Amino acid sequence: MRRHDHDAGGEADLLAAKAARREQVWRAMGVKGVARFPSPDGRIPNFVGAEAAAARLAAAEAWAGASTVKANPDSPQWPVRTRALQDGKLLYMAVPRLADERPFFLLDPANLATDAKRAASIKGASRSATTVDVDDLEPVDLVVTGCVAVGRDGARLGKGGGFSDLEFAVAAAAGLVDAGTTVVTTVHPVQVVAAGEIPTTKHDLHVDLVVTPDEVIVCPRPPRHRLPRLDWRELTEDKIAAIPLLQRLRPQR
Repeated sequence: MRRHDHDAGGEADLLAAKAARREQVWRAMGVKGVARFPSPDGRIPNFVGAEAAAARLAAAEAWAGASTVKANPDSPQWPVRTRALQDGKLLYMAVPRLADERPFFLLDPANLATDAKRAASIKGASRSATTVDVDDLEPVDLVVTGCVAVGRDGARLGKGGGFSDLEFAVAAAAGLVDAGTTVVTTVHPVQVVAAGEIPTTKHDLHVDLVVTPDEVIVCPRPPRHRLPRLDWRELTEDKIAAIPLLQRLRPQR
C-alpha cells in the first residue's frame, strides 16, 4: 500500500520519521475507549471526548475573542465547528482535500438550512454553506486544525497530505491570517507527545493551543517563528494536479 505522504515533497529521511510517528499514534489509538469509528488508521483520528475538548476550547480566551473561524473538515473537530456556529461565529471549512475550484465552505450562523450540528458536518455543509474561493474569504481570527499527533512544544503532525499547511500558507499569502492569528487543535491525550519528538520543517504549521478533554496546553512559538509559505520546490506534480487552487496559483515556468 502507498504511504499517506506518497505525494509529499521533502527529504526522504524526514518523511520516513514522520510516517513512523504516525503509525505509533494510530496503533496507540486502536485501544478500546480511545478512538471512535471509523478506524484511526490513515486519517485525522476521531476520538472519545471530542465534545469535551470542544467545550474546553470554547471556555478559552482565544475562542471568546474570535468572530471568524477557519476549521478543518475532519470528524474529531465536528464538535468545534458546531460550537462555532452555535456561538455565532462565521465559519470557513475547507472542502475535503481542497478538491473543488472553490475550496472553502462558508457557513454563516444567521443563514443555515438546518441546525448547527448538521450544518457543521461535511454532508450538511453542502446544504447550508456557500463554496467560496480564497479571494472571497475575510480575515480569520482563529484557525482550528486536526492532528494525528502534536507535541507540547506545538509541533504538529498531520496525516501526511500537507493540506492544513497548504491552506494556512495560501491564507497567509492572501493576508487572511497573520502573526496574530491563533492556531488550535483538539486531540485525545494519547495524541500528545513530549516536546522535541515530532520532526518539523519550516513550512509545518505551529499550534498555539492544544486542547484535550482534560487540559489546555499553551505552546509558545519558537524563536524566529514565521508563517508557512508555499514552497513550490516541495510540491510534487501529483499534488499540484490534484488541487485546482494550486494549479491557478502555480508560478509560470
